[in-house]
Order: sequence, then C-alpha cells, then structure tokens
Amino acid sequence: MSRHDIAADLESAANQIAEVPRADLQVMLRRAALMLRNVTGLVLEPSVQEPLSNVAEEMGLTRADLIRTIVSDWLVANAYLPVPYALDEDSTVEGNA
Repeated sequence: MSRHDIAADLESAANQIAEVPRADLQVMLRRAALMLRNVTGLVLEPSVQEPLSNVAEEMGLTRADLIRTIVSDWLVANAYLPVPYALDEDSTVEGNA
C-alpha cells in the first residue's frame, strides 16, 4: 500500500469517523505510524546523491547509514559531540607523535 493510499484512507476515515469500526481505524493508524517510521525524508541534489550512493556501495553501507556516519563524524570533528573514545594517560599507543 502506497503513502497516497494510506493518506486517502485516513482522510476518508476522518470524514466518517463515527462510522469507521475501531479495528479498521487501528489498522490504518498502525500503517500510518509504520510509514512515518520508515520515511527517509532527506532530499539531496542529484550531483550529491550519485557520488554518495557510489561511496555507500563501495563501503558496503546503506545510503542512510553512510549519511549517519558522515554527520556523526562531522559533529565530533567540529566539537559538537564528544569524542566517543578517549585516550587517557594510562592508555598505550603505537607509533610516534
């Protein structure tokens, strides 16, 4: 069932709310909730979308996972989020600084 079908069903039920059986209304509301939960909602320029999809494929990630990673890394790099792993004085590291 498409988003347009679900929206039409919900509008129809709203217009006839007294006549819609409770079970049917529950089914429609659950479908709408599921649809809203699964909406990506991010529209990108075509010049960005294709390279992003290519990188996601190369990395074996979904496009949504890659976008989450990019945004998270950017927020950490620009100090909007704390670094998820911190080195303390007792940690051992390899190499030279």
